Amino acid sequence: MKSTKVMLALLGVLIALGWIISQKNRTTAADPAVDKTGQSPAVIDASKYPTLQAAFDAVPMTGGLVKLPPGDFRLKEPLVLERPETRIEGAGAATRLINCNEEGQPALIVRPPDLAANPKAFVWRVQLANFRICGDPNCIDAKSSEPKSGDGLLAQRVNELYIEGLSVDHNGGHGINLITCLEDARVADSIMTYNRQAGLNILGAHDIVVNANQFEENNDAVLCIKVCNLCMNGNNIDDHLRHGVVIETTYGSVLSGNMIEECQGTAVILDRDCHGITVSANVIAHNYGGGVDLRDAWGCTVSANTFTVDEMRAVVVGPDSGRITITGNNFSDRYIGEGKYRSNRECDRASGIHLAGTSDVAISGNLFSGLDRQAIEADAECRRIVITGNVMTDLNHRTDEKRPALDLRGAQKTIVDNNSVAE
Repeated sequence: MKSTKVMLALLGVLIALGWIISQKNRTTAADPAVDKTGQSPAVIDASKYPTLQAAFDAVPMTGGLVKLPPGDFRLKEPLVLERPETRIEGAGAATRLINCNEEGQPALIVRPPDLAANPKAFVWRVQLANFRICGDPNCIDAKSSEPKSGDGLLAQRVNELYIEGLSVDHNGGHGINLITCLEDARVADSIMTYNRQAGLNILGAHDIVVNANQFEENNDAVLCIKVCNLCMNGNNIDDHLRHGVVIETTYGSVLSGNMIEECQGTAVILDRDCHGITVSANVIAHNYGGGVDLRDAWGCTVSANTFTVDEMRAVVVGPDSGRITITGNNFSDRYIGEGKYRSNRECDRASGIHLAGTSDVAISGNLFSGLDRQAIEADAECRRIVITGNVMTDLNHRTDEKRPALDLRGAQKTIVDNNSVAE
């Protein structure tokens, strides 16, 4: 009996010790985990600091949340964020970071600490949300009338970067510039407008998502160079001073469900060893320099796009491209039925496919209607071209001589079969 009481007493002591240890190790929202320096994540109210830079510097290396208040914050030198696991969140467009720098520097830089001393370092999991970054309209070069500021946002070597709800406009450089953000960057629900270079520049990255953004009147909307696995969907791209989307040295990517309209240059360019890319289900309308230009692209697909009044060759496959599938697209003018057109037909010109010195191209299931010239033209240097199951009607509006709908000019080893051509 005595031994039983002793055993029960010992059991009670062990239970009590276990509870004490569990409480000591317990982590709650009110008692966040600390790192080996004794720091814990923090919530920083930037309005309580003398400068935004002081608020950024107050974030511990374990990360935190910085809340930016409404107001104009005029920046003579870049804000620099070097903390991982950190979210910077503003009060929407009422929080304005205004780049007053006249030496071409960015408004905001996100990078690892001591990047110059450790150039291979990364900073992880930074989020930027709900504020505006803009150039100062008063900081303009008198001779060139160009802004003197640099990029709106420069992110260097940031992995798992997440950008949402930013307004980035009127900067002298790129709107958003991502350099070697290798892993899983996301740019979503933001607007990039009136930047003197690209709205979004991506150099060196893997697994990038660019989704549901708006791009208006930048030089180019998007430049994407040395990237793997770009996923660019559901963006609105309008009125750019040069090109829409330029993709170079990029593999295994998809450009789909985007609206690309009225670029002064070309809507989409694939160049410099692009391969394994799909351009699909986009509306590519009224671009003055062309629709999709495959300058150096291999093993790529152009499918289910609507090319409306693209005056200068809706699709071009150049001599440095090949093994291309072009299928299920619609090439058209602004005909709306019953002999009517949505606008003056003389002002809206439409075009088809141009093949120049390329090889191994399959063109099937497309519709060509209301074009200025022929539907498909190729030169004698082209070879192994298969053209089947297409519909072609109402062509050659503005050619001096009526060329055939399929103007292949001696292209070698071609197969042309089962196409419907209205004479």
